[in-house]
Amino acid sequence: MNKDLLQKIKENVEKEPYARLFNIKIVELNQGNSVAEMKVLKKHENFFSIIHGGAIFSLVDVAFGSAANSYGTVAVALDININYIRPSFAGDILRAEAKEVSRGNTIATYDIIVKNNLNKIVASSQAVAYLKKEKLPFL
Repeated sequence: MNKDLLQKIKENVEKEPYARLFNIKIVELNQGNSVAEMKVLKKHENFFSIIHGGAIFSLVDVAFGSAANSYGTVAVALDININYIRPSFAGDILRAEAKEVSRGNTIATYDIIVKNNLNKIVASSQAVAYLKKEKLPFL
């Protein structure tokens, strides 16, 4: 595994304007696996004063995307589903861990678990990526 490749992927994911909206950071990246974190803020709340599901989904998507693209070739989402288990609140630090379940020539699947800073599961997700042949555009 090429550590320089993984570092470039991490840097480019964290530079994405959308990921920066949520200040999502990649704290661990290996081939097929990723851990992403974000501190959720009051501005991420919905009208129930809990963190909006879209903010949690964004964290899931970044963890999944970085894991799927960790081989240096383009992988795009085909399907992502998410189950919200418990609420999250402003000030929580959410951690999404994406683990590759299977990887073929054109399809890869992932399990993603989101936990809060109390190590309680906030959401669980399953995702499917379509694997293209071309290198990532920044490589």
